[in-house]
Amino acid sequence: MQVAAPQCTQRATHRSEATTRTRQESCLYGSTVGLSNGQKVTVSILTSDQTEDVLEAVASKLDLPDDLVGYFSLFLVRESVDGGLTFVRKLQEFELPYVSITSLRSTEFHILLRKSYWDMAYDVDVMENRVGLNLLYTQTVSDIERGWILVNKDHHRQLKSLQEKGSKKEFIRLGQTLKYYGYTKFDPCVTDFPEQGCHVMVSAGNNELNFHVKLPSEQMKEGSFKVTRMRCWRVTSSVPVANGSAGPCGSAKLDVKLELAFEYLMSKDRLQWVTITSPQAIMMSICLQSMVDELMVKKSGGSLKKMLRKRHNGSIHRSDSQHAVKSPPLLESPDPNREQVVKLSTKLSSVSLRGISASNSANDVSGNDFHGNYAFEGIGDDDL
Repeated sequence: MQVAAPQCTQRATHRSEATTRTRQESCLYGSTVGLSNGQKVTVSILTSDQTEDVLEAVASKLDLPDDLVGYFSLFLVRESVDGGLTFVRKLQEFELPYVSITSLRSTEFHILLRKSYWDMAYDVDVMENRVGLNLLYTQTVSDIERGWILVNKDHHRQLKSLQEKGSKKEFIRLGQTLKYYGYTKFDPCVTDFPEQGCHVMVSAGNNELNFHVKLPSEQMKEGSFKVTRMRCWRVTSSVPVANGSAGPCGSAKLDVKLELAFEYLMSKDRLQWVTITSPQAIMMSICLQSMVDELMVKKSGGSLKKMLRKRHNGSIHRSDSQHAVKSPPLLESPDPNREQVVKLSTKLSSVSLRGISASNSANDVSGNDFHGNYAFEGIGDDDL
């Protein structure tokens, strides 16, 4: 999102428990939001406008119907010189996009419009509208070009033929059959699974975190962690302490390390902490929470469209999607000294990964830091 020179104006605000009226200064500025095909949409909004205000302005400029606005969100991204795209996080409702962008003081950061749901079944709702269809189509094309969706030569030939015919719906339907359609791919990072210090490529989608792990032996393994088997997760930050580093008043720059740790049901009676060290840990956590929200709405017999409309109107509460489904009983944490051998996923050629190290996160977890997962499900050994 690029920022044009602001023009000051005055907006009146009301305090909820006072009869006096205050004046708050705001400025009008040009906000540029990117689309997946590289197109830029410029809208005029106030510096005090929140994320929902900017989203509504962009939707209005694109002629996207009100009932489809909630299917999309604004994401803070960083674009590298070579065209690589890194998702920093989804902009939250309370944020002021103007402040978020200008505080970064870098032209590498932009705001991007993308769909905000995971279940491809909801693509049908979006494709019924011309603008929604175009947005979904350009996102699919972009994800294929970036290599986020896997395409073989035969699929590539079919997709190119559909593009030449202008068959956007058929293009998307074929894309839905391809591996990693609808996934968000993160930058290379580090995990302690199945061994400490493994390099991993993480993708989020289809109610799971997918791992492509490079073992110390240079072997590549792939597996998935289902969100329904995550009892809870948390994001932590820390500043590594190095010998001779500057103190609090020193001038040395300290790098903050972010970690996403989740407790996973590996077998019927055994939970295991898995930790991912990544600057995108917050974005990963947001992805997990939105997956859980969708699952709970479906389990309670609710409508995603209604949930998204509530979210768009700023009135959604997490309890709306949880009250109809009880959380399963919590299991006791496993003995970290117990020898552990686990299959990541039976659907992935039953690859068995050995030598799992107990995560340090299991030793210093505070209950107040947890994101409890109401979609957590108990399973039996036969399910693994």
